[in-house]
Parts: sequence; structure tokens; C-alpha cells
Amino acid sequence: MGKVNVCLKRSYIIVISLIAIVSALLLAATLFSHGYLHEDEEIEKMLAGLHALYIICIVTLVLTIIGLYGACKEKKWALIVFVVGMILSSLFMIAGEIQGLASRPKEAEEIKKQYLNMLPLNNTSEALIDGFKDVQIELQCCGLDQGYLDWGDNIPESCLCTEESTAPCVAAPRDSSLSEHMTDDQPVMIYKEPCLPYLIEHEMVAINIALGVMLGILIFWILSVVLCILILCRLNQKEDIPVVVYSPEAKAGNYLVLADAAEYT
Repeated sequence: MGKVNVCLKRSYIIVISLIAIVSALLLAATLFSHGYLHEDEEIEKMLAGLHALYIICIVTLVLTIIGLYGACKEKKWALIVFVVGMILSSLFMIAGEIQGLASRPKEAEEIKKQYLNMLPLNNTSEALIDGFKDVQIELQCCGLDQGYLDWGDNIPESCLCTEESTAPCVAAPRDSSLSEHMTDDQPVMIYKEPCLPYLIEHEMVAINIALGVMLGILIFWILSVVLCILILCRLNQKEDIPVVVYSPEAKAGNYLVLADAAEYT
């Protein structure tokens, strides 16, 4: 059995240790999310994703422990189990990454449908309206799909343009609820753009970040597999044993030179 390079072994241990830490953090986040969303009405739709995360995190943690044991003790069977398990997990992650990238347009449409279900805004619950008003102030927009027209005549003050506003503004209808803010017959300026495009953009940014994190984790997994295969190759190499050569003098016990030298001392 060959000898493993110390730098190679340390690099492998560092990589799988980082993978184990990330897996533990992801498992903790999954447990927290499951507990937080336990009473949510839409929890049934998320159960499949949560269960998949549980399986991925636990399997990865077990594989990293086996891989760490194999590297420290130089056990081939443990390293082989790690390589096979991580390759299968990487293939699963690659399939999930491709599916996530391919379904981005569909996700955008689903997000749009969910927000459009809030219309008409005047008939939405008070909790949703209060939250949406905060969104209008933050994103400097008004209404959901058709701008201020989504509010009818009851346009909220969160649509009012401020002096620090950078978004385009438009004059509010004179017969709207904001007419009381008119001074010297000057029109009241409100945000022109609807909020729906901004909301979809924010949701898609979150999805892109999640896909980017998955890609980073996948790169670490592939790196650990490559390092583990290199260690296995080193272990499978046979060490070069130097050939022992016996001289005739040594075999015959010819120590005359040593004896002669001892006489002159």
C-alpha cells in the first residue's frame, strides 16, 4: 500500500470538514423552517422539499464522517463508500440544478398568479393591505398590476411621491381620496409604476441566490470526490522496495581489513 501525501490528505480533510459544517447548518435551517411553518396553510406544498433537504443533509453528514475516518485511518473501503455516495448525491444535485434553471420562467408565472389573486386590493384583508402599503413605500410604486387604478378611488397615502423619490410620478385623480392633500389647486403626485414587476424581480433574485448556493455546494462535493480518488490512487500504488545486495566478502565473513586496522591502533 502506497503512502498518501500529507498536503493531499489535509486538503481533503479541510474540504469534507467544510462540507460537514455546511450540511449541519443547512439541516438546522431546515428544522427551524419546518417548525416555523408547521401551522402554515401551505405547509403541505413544502413538505416534499423539506423532506428532500432532510435526506440530503443527513446523507451528506454520514458520508463526510465515513470519508474522514477513511482518510485518517487510510481505509480503502471507507473512501470508496464516500466516493460512490458523493457521486450519486452530486448527480442528484445536478439534476435539481438543471430543473431549477429550466423552471425559472414557470416560477415567475406562478409568483405573478399568486400576487394577482390579491386583486381587487380594496377587498383584501387588512393584514395584507398593511404589508402591501409598506412594500409601496419601500419600492416606490403604487398598486399591483395597473398602477394606482388597482386602488380605485381609495388610493392610500403610501402611494404619495416624496421629495427623495427617484421613481417616476404621475398626478392622482382629483376625485380620489388623496384630493385632501391638494394645495393651491396643485395636483397630488403619486408613484406611476405598479409593484408587481418589482415583487417578481425580488422573488427571482432569491431563487437565483438559492441556485447559486446549490452550485457552490456542488463544486465542493465534486472537489471532495476528486481529492478522495487521488488518495485512493496513492493508496493503490506499490512502494518501491530497494533490492538488497549481498557482497561475497560480507557473506564469507571477510573482516581482515578491519582486523588489520585494529592492529595498528
